[in-house]
Amino acid sequence: MKKSALKWLTTVPVAVALAFSLAACGGSTGSTSSGGPTDALAGSDQQSLDRYTTDDVVALDSVKKDELGLITPGTITVGTLSDAPPNIFIKDGVFTGYDNELLRAMADKLGLKVEFKSTDFSALLAQVENKSFDVGSSSISTTDARRENVGFTNGYDFGYMAVVAKTDSDIKGFADLTDKTRIAVVQGTVQDDYVTNTLKFEAVRFPDYNTAYANLKNGQVDAWVAPSQQATGQVKDGDGTVIAEEVVNTQNFTAYAVNSENKPLTDALNSALDAVIADGTWSKLTKEWYPTRPMPEDWTPGSKAVTVPKA
Repeated sequence: MKKSALKWLTTVPVAVALAFSLAACGGSTGSTSSGGPTDALAGSDQQSLDRYTTDDVVALDSVKKDELGLITPGTITVGTLSDAPPNIFIKDGVFTGYDNELLRAMADKLGLKVEFKSTDFSALLAQVENKSFDVGSSSISTTDARRENVGFTNGYDFGYMAVVAKTDSDIKGFADLTDKTRIAVVQGTVQDDYVTNTLKFEAVRFPDYNTAYANLKNGQVDAWVAPSQQATGQVKDGDGTVIAEEVVNTQNFTAYAVNSENKPLTDALNSALDAVIADGTWSKLTKEWYPTRPMPEDWTPGSKAVTVPKA
């Protein structure tokens, strides 16, 4: 039986309604997906990563744009988020962030335009699979359970997972989370899966990062388990919160989601990813968006055939 941290919600009607409405959504991205729980803090598993990384890619000049199955010919329609800096967010009315700028550079290599549209993460993978979007861009960890429902490109990033708490909280890291802790997560994320299926705690689910963090700041929850990048983008001086601990997770790399039957588009994006890695664009964007983040020694982006240029 799952340990419960929901007794407190009886005094917070709005949070109750939100938690139950989200639980009813379900869907292929939910934390109860088949394939077993993901121990997102288990550390690097290079054998698992290699299993899903292509040996090489098709030649970039052999890609036929009219055979990519795009919703709008010549344009990649991308589902993304608007509130998760530094990866995916809106600034001055324009979608930007590391993931989206990298995808723009890849589209340039293919001679394609990119149109970004906002959605919630809990719906994103299903929307890609039902062809509402050509691609999902949202710092998506490529778990085995998700691969049962949608396709992915080769990896372009890895992730850190963080626990965020109030500065005066007794929660100083993941080890301090208990079945009595009110833990916020974003619905359908790897963090949702980790709290629910690995820790066996009842998570308090929210539709987006802004709402999860806002509920931590106002004391409705005790901690927020989040992607470290998004935690860094949310936590500001004076908020009364702190990133208590962050742990690297390269067990499942980050990739763009593509319809599972659209191999031509997946192959084209893999070719474009290798191209932006080889010409230094990937390194430039990574340094620009993550100036202080260390790179795990046992992980590299793209196919097994591409080499990251030395700085």
